[in-house]
Amino acid sequence: MEYILKNGIVYDPTNNVNGDKKDVMIKDGKIVDNVSSDAKVLDVTDKLVMAAGVDVHSHIAGPKLCLGRLYRPEDSRAGVVAKTDITRAETGFSIPSCSATGYRYSRMGYGTVTEAAVPPLEAKHTHEEIMAIPNIDVSPLALFGNNWFVLQFVKENDLEGLAAFVSAWLKVSKCYGMKVVNPCGSEAWGWGQNVHGINDPAPYWGVTGGEVVRALTKVNEMLGLPHSMHVHPNDLGHPGNYPTTIDTLDVVKDIKKNPNVLRDQTIHCTHLQFHSYGGTSWRDAKSGAEPVADYINKNKHVTCDVGQVTFDETTTMTADAPMEYDLYKLTGLKWANKDIELETASGLIPVIYSPKSPVSTLQWAIGLELFLLIKDPWQVVLTTDSPNAGPFIRYPRIISWLMSSDRRTEMIENKEVHNWASKRTSLPTLDRVYDWNDIAITTRSAPAKILGLEKRGHLGIGANADVAVYDIEPENFDATKASNAAVVEDVLTRAAYTIKDGEVVVKDGKIVKIVPSRHMWTNVTGFEQQEKKVLEDIMPMFNRYYTVKFETYKVYDHYIDPAIEFTIDASK
Repeated sequence: MEYILKNGIVYDPTNNVNGDKKDVMIKDGKIVDNVSSDAKVLDVTDKLVMAAGVDVHSHIAGPKLCLGRLYRPEDSRAGVVAKTDITRAETGFSIPSCSATGYRYSRMGYGTVTEAAVPPLEAKHTHEEIMAIPNIDVSPLALFGNNWFVLQFVKENDLEGLAAFVSAWLKVSKCYGMKVVNPCGSEAWGWGQNVHGINDPAPYWGVTGGEVVRALTKVNEMLGLPHSMHVHPNDLGHPGNYPTTIDTLDVVKDIKKNPNVLRDQTIHCTHLQFHSYGGTSWRDAKSGAEPVADYINKNKHVTCDVGQVTFDETTTMTADAPMEYDLYKLTGLKWANKDIELETASGLIPVIYSPKSPVSTLQWAIGLELFLLIKDPWQVVLTTDSPNAGPFIRYPRIISWLMSSDRRTEMIENKEVHNWASKRTSLPTLDRVYDWNDIAITTRSAPAKILGLEKRGHLGIGANADVAVYDIEPENFDATKASNAAVVEDVLTRAAYTIKDGEVVVKDGKIVKIVPSRHMWTNVTGFEQQEKKVLEDIMPMFNRYYTVKFETYKVYDHYIDPAIEFTIDASK
């Protein structure tokens, strides 16, 4: 199909288009500069037009989601939607069914999502769930920070071997890039322990989290992977953790970025809100957002996403298993735990973020502080670490808070939230607001660039025809007014049009077409001989300790159909 989106108000920060009234033309799944007379005209006069959203960090596929659905039937019953002639029935609120995940992202105008934590041992199941998610392309990140082979290579200071292992394991797992969670801490959890800070070594290995992050970041740049190191630092959720966060970012400061990649950063710090706490305990906890934001403002090698709390009953799930145990001890809520052999650990527990709770309010305010204190919107992007701080369907609500300081003030002054927002954070003093261009950056352009996705997050010629249109007239609508916050949320939850690869999949907030999601993965070339040697070297250890055979461990091509392969020549 050929389309002309006629007379929309277009925000495309990648191409310096800031609210211009113009047409967007689509042909053969791409943005083009002209179409034939047969093109179908979609009249979007004065409506908001942006590239489809790109989510840099979410948890949407894999065994942890299945465990959550089984473990929390009350959550599954909370989001039931009847099937239609086009869609399957939907279930789940914080942990939606696979089909519901695709529908809900599509309705919000999103087209690309990163599944942020894939144990290679469980990559097959992750890809099976991606197969069942419609209408979005998914870039999975494989977990490396507590892998025994990684720890061995770091201990031996063998970067060449580590690079070959990473290259081989991305092929094995069919993943897009690398993720580190609580480096050395999840390995320590296998022995009933944790680490505290980046200089605390993993038991029996004598390797620290800082050494792991630094070595993997060097390897990431050696290989020229499209995305940078994606790091969940140590001490998540602990009062007084912000120095650990800054130290983690600083440990890679001198590592040069590969010149062949689109991104600017060498490290991406995920769900930064959970890592920006001051104080020594929850009794005297306070915001640590200002020093963290100040560091990011002074250092361009860092990008981050926020992990914004949304005041919902939700589900936490993470490879940071000792943190989940801490949360269980704190709340007494039902808790699940898993140790994944030689690779990582994980945990799951429900959580209730109440606006009347001092801790929940502190977390909510710290997230917004980070959005407002980090000066460059290209360095900070919108996430909820879904479902950990809240489900991804709350993105429009967060946008309404960012666009209206009046709404934030109203929530604080009318005591909709606990007074810790005033007493222990700087949020009441921050009157900065995001405009539509900033929103397009933090939800489209910046996450696409951070992920190294050249053809996504913008509407330039040759880009993927992933487009979102919203039924709001940005030139005639005051999003800064507190009374309009609910309108912003409602409009952004139900796109007037979502176009995926040149096909209309949402119209007037309803799914009108189902298209298969694609698996995005990185195929590193130029390291074939090194990979062969590494596999030979590690196979005795693999066969000794893993409970599966290597032949059944690998993800084969039929698990990733359809796929988008990003081929990287690491020999350059």
